Amino acid sequence: MDKSDQINGLKQDAPKRQKGGLVTMPFIIANEAFERLASYGLTPNMIQYLVRDYHMSLTEGQNILLYWNAASNILPLIGAFVADSYLGRFVTIIIGSVFSLLGMIVMWLTTMLPATKPDTNCQTCKPSGLQYLVLLSSFVLMSIGAGGIRPCSLAFGADQLDKKDNPKNKSILERFFGWYYASAALSVIIAMSVVVYIQDHKGYRLGFGIPVILMFLSATLFLLASSMYVKQTVKTSLFTSFAQVIVVLYKNRNLSLPPQDSDAWYSKKDSVLRMPSSRLRFMNKACIIRNKEDIAPDGMAINPWNICTVDQVEELKIIVRVLPIWSTSIMIAINLNQGSFGYYQALSMNRQLAGDFKIPPGSFGLFTVGALFIWITVYDRILLPLASKFRGKPVHIGVKERMGMGLVLSFFAMIVSAIVEHIRRRRAIEQGLLSNPSGVVNMSAYWLVPQHALSGLAEAFNAIGQMEFYYSEFPKNMSSIASCLLGLGMGVASLLASLILSTVDAATSKGGKQSWIQKDINRGHFESYYWLLAVLGFINILYYIVCSRVYGPCVEQKNGVRRENVDDFATPGQELLKRNPAQITDEGNIAKEP
Repeated sequence: MDKSDQINGLKQDAPKRQKGGLVTMPFIIANEAFERLASYGLTPNMIQYLVRDYHMSLTEGQNILLYWNAASNILPLIGAFVADSYLGRFVTIIIGSVFSLLGMIVMWLTTMLPATKPDTNCQTCKPSGLQYLVLLSSFVLMSIGAGGIRPCSLAFGADQLDKKDNPKNKSILERFFGWYYASAALSVIIAMSVVVYIQDHKGYRLGFGIPVILMFLSATLFLLASSMYVKQTVKTSLFTSFAQVIVVLYKNRNLSLPPQDSDAWYSKKDSVLRMPSSRLRFMNKACIIRNKEDIAPDGMAINPWNICTVDQVEELKIIVRVLPIWSTSIMIAINLNQGSFGYYQALSMNRQLAGDFKIPPGSFGLFTVGALFIWITVYDRILLPLASKFRGKPVHIGVKERMGMGLVLSFFAMIVSAIVEHIRRRRAIEQGLLSNPSGVVNMSAYWLVPQHALSGLAEAFNAIGQMEFYYSEFPKNMSSIASCLLGLGMGVASLLASLILSTVDAATSKGGKQSWIQKDINRGHFESYYWLLAVLGFINILYYIVCSRVYGPCVEQKNGVRRENVDDFATPGQELLKRNPAQITDEGNIAKEP
């Protein structure tokens, strides 16, 4: 054998480098972080940009931002469908990055081209139809981009983790989500400090141009590691599967349910489950075998719109069971959507920090994100290790407990917001600022820090708890949906926040009265608006307690057993259904030997 043959032989024998793994994490997290840094860099001062440059009212500008936020959080559900059904997560993230970049370029151009905005010398001039179109197109493009990146980024990152890297226990899973969320929070901190400061002191041309550069870097870094990624093949869409269950359930609505241990349930040979659970029993009708002719010799359904597998039914059951708890997260997201009001509060107060330096009003949101980031660090690196060392075993706070704590903290954040605004407005009246709307109240803006910090802690408990809850309760093939639910709640919250805002504005301005919501906040009543949100938050806490009890124990709590592999669909007992169904009870418990 000559030397060239030896070299070729060594090349053939050399093991191929495995794709994926922790080495790909920096590129994926950088893509998500830069996208958030760019989009959140535009958000804080956007209300001022719309009110000052586009001559909008506070209510109109806030509603546009709420619609933008809603679209950016609802479109990821469509993005998840496209990724899972047609394009795959990698391609969907690339397309999303391109759309986000285009949207930011259009927004930046509105600062460069005077024709895209109303005449700055005419304060009563409203934007023309074409000017509205250009402005709204930038928001639409950025929302489409978010719809491609946000539902796939976390799930795509999970795809890269091989068996030895994959989170297999609750503490590691909690840490994984916590630090992923912390990296996103850090990018928001930078956006609300550095980028917002540049916008305030160097103008919108440079301030809106920086997010364009960051978004370009985001897409470039993600593409650099293209050859290193594990790219999952596209499988049958879960959305199609859910539709099939609903259709078959309607067709079989008049059928009687067979015994639980009957062989009348349809399950493919590669299915995880052999019989449905006893929860939501009426949905079990979708997997009843009506005619043997509906199943081919290879065990596959001839027409999946006539009969569904047990797995399909149980997957839809998970969604139905989770929805009530998911709905409780909407109220906390509504509370977090009040950033524009905080902007005007800070603008009317003394923001002096040291010397002549003033914190920009749009940067006060970083106290929210900063509290979130600090808590994640302290909780993960200090409190949990100390508690575990003290008790002599791993300590873990349940996801439902953390979500509930977040709702309570959000409730108190609204109470503090109402009290601080009441004090601020009273001082403004005492100082005669009703006739001087641009005047600054002799009161430190750092009175706003506690409400921002409470909001950050509320988000740290509730949002991270939600993500872990969805990923723990859902099987791996539903990970895209799990990653969308948090954002979907925020999107629905933005729409409801807009509805509440418009309703309050209309109701409080009847009969020629001054609305609670005004650009001149000294004449408005923001404190009353905050009290309204606090009352709704308290009702939501009671609603959450009911939903949590109805839901029952999480996977980690059943039988005191923690699910060791988040890739598995079944509970520990149900996993054995494939081997010995007779030993399994309706709830997936292993029956004792006689």
